[in-house]
Amino acid sequence: MASVACVPSVPAPGDAGGLRERARGAMLGLAVGDALGAPAENMKPSEIRRRWGRITGYVVEHPAGTDDTEYAIFSGLLLARHGSALTVAHVEAAWHQWIADLDEGPFRGAGFSERGTLENLRRGLAAPISAQHRHAWSDGLAMRAAPFGVFAAGAPAEAARLVAVDGTVSHEGEGIHGGRAVAAGVAAAMAGAPVESVVAAALSVIPADSWTARSLRRAVAVAHRGERAVRSAVVIGGYPWTDLAPEAVGLAFGAYAAAGGDFTTAVLTAVNMGRDADTTAAVAGALAGASCGATAIPPEWSTPIGPALGTCLPSMRGHHVLDIADLLTPDEEAP
Repeated sequence: MASVACVPSVPAPGDAGGLRERARGAMLGLAVGDALGAPAENMKPSEIRRRWGRITGYVVEHPAGTDDTEYAIFSGLLLARHGSALTVAHVEAAWHQWIADLDEGPFRGAGFSERGTLENLRRGLAAPISAQHRHAWSDGLAMRAAPFGVFAAGAPAEAARLVAVDGTVSHEGEGIHGGRAVAAGVAAAMAGAPVESVVAAALSVIPADSWTARSLRRAVAVAHRGERAVRSAVVIGGYPWTDLAPEAVGLAFGAYAAAGGDFTTAVLTAVNMGRDADTTAAVAGALAGASCGATAIPPEWSTPIGPALGTCLPSMRGHHVLDIADLLTPDEEAP
């Protein structure tokens, strides 16, 4: 496995303001990427070009986050409540309290892994059996992994440990690997690590021979050649499902590496590659936002992001990603 010896340590307590800025960048970047990518979800690049040309901003009148944002808020609230003491029992109880035991309405926009998990929980199955469904390898954990990297800034292994606790209720195998890679990458970016070290952190917490690791390495190796090369290196042509964790994570890290960590370029690269574009852009946005901070996000993209609408998870309605970022980082020291 790759070493993370070059990953900087967590910022000193005196730099709480800088840490808060990166945390806000990660969470707001996730929501912005989600909203930018949502219209292009499940599309091919050729279909995107025919409809919009190259996407360079919002293409809908009222942009908003999807299940990616609402599940990230869900995990962020759970983590803020329990911190490093988080257990699988805590996660399972939260799924029941905030989703499974409620009338969640039409549950629009939810992924197959979430639906399968809820079906199992409602049948009385407990973790880890609740994660035994047909889409345990999906990117549903990767999409909600950023809060763990925010919380465990500078500690990729701890971020990966905590997100795996969360994922035990809903995912197995490659689904867990995808979440661990994203959480570790965000944790490294939160500490100001360069792109290469962020990638190394992600690879260090997953098996070197896993599909996710192979996909991530292939994407980053060709990132200098642009989005077409990244997509060709990762996407399995003709495969109908676009929510594969190895694919989505590879595309997201490839976009982040191709952009050299720049926020705007990373997110637009992910969006214009299509496939599970809301998730890939959300992950790329979280990585680049953690690297660059919230001020790097164009105001015309960040301003429309309001409190969650609860379209997928009514219990998350009214929570804002910036509030989650603040909950997961230490307060600034008084002067």
